[in-house]
Amino acid sequence: MSKSASLPHVDAPTPVAHQDSILAAARAVLGAERAGLDALEDALNGEFVTAVQWVLAVRGRVIISGMGKSGHVGNKIAATLASTGTPSHFVHPAEASHGDLGMITPDDLCILISNSGETRELADMVAYTRRFAIRMIAITKNRGSSLGKQADLILQLPDVPEACTIGMAPTTSTTCTLALGDAIAIAAMNERDFDASSFSHYHPGGKLGAHLTQVAALMHSGPGLPRVAPEAVMGDVLVEMTAKGLGIALVVDDQDHLKGIITDGDLRRNLVGLMDHKAIDIASRKPTTIGPKELAGKAIGVMNEREITVLAVVDENDIVQGVLHMHDCLRAGII
Repeated sequence: MSKSASLPHVDAPTPVAHQDSILAAARAVLGAERAGLDALEDALNGEFVTAVQWVLAVRGRVIISGMGKSGHVGNKIAATLASTGTPSHFVHPAEASHGDLGMITPDDLCILISNSGETRELADMVAYTRRFAIRMIAITKNRGSSLGKQADLILQLPDVPEACTIGMAPTTSTTCTLALGDAIAIAAMNERDFDASSFSHYHPGGKLGAHLTQVAALMHSGPGLPRVAPEAVMGDVLVEMTAKGLGIALVVDDQDHLKGIITDGDLRRNLVGLMDHKAIDIASRKPTTIGPKELAGKAIGVMNEREITVLAVVDENDIVQGVLHMHDCLRAGII
């Protein structure tokens, strides 16, 4: 093995005394940030309600901006708002001063973040919102700051110490800002009745997107469904099950109402005298079903709970819409 490809040096284990100090420091940080969040929660008032109402009423987008660590947090807040039904994006304040102010319109709502309220890089954005009468919310600790004095509404951060030992690194303040952004996004989401189905429109990719796919998008339907009449002889049932290859037969009446399901297990349990029966005689009369608009993730949960691999999909009137097999969910990447 060449020297450049050698394994990295592994230091000796940290002494127990140092381990204790490391854990103590970590717990102190978490305690300080927890105290900050408690103070933030206690301070929530009508200004927060107004902020959420403005978010709900905005005709354009919610523009978030901040510099440094506030900017990193602002990026995340914008992403959370966008993914929960509120059109939003982050505008970097330095880029705004070099042309990106054109991204902001009078129909937008600006949320500017500065712990001190004296961030110089935000000055041009503040001036722009004032010039064009664009609503501006300030997230700051200092209500009397330059930013606070210009804002239409202030969401004040709690006056609590930063968690770092020198009291300077943004820690508690950024945690509170992030949590406040989450609170705005989720409060607005709840007011919009933004449900899991709505969420799926903004999260089509990856495993999360697969779980949020509706059953109707994965199920088998149409002529490929194995349908038999209640009075069908078992010979016909076996032919239909074999031809359609889903391991079940749907027992339906003339209007396609589901009357029962025959599975491979039902066939095995009735091997003696099987061919003397009619379809309805061996069918499970109260099969587990699911609606076409339910999420695929829920369907997986139902199948796992009932220890089955296939579900009949029916509408609110028990009319057959399709069949969902565990393999369909596997192919979609849900499991």
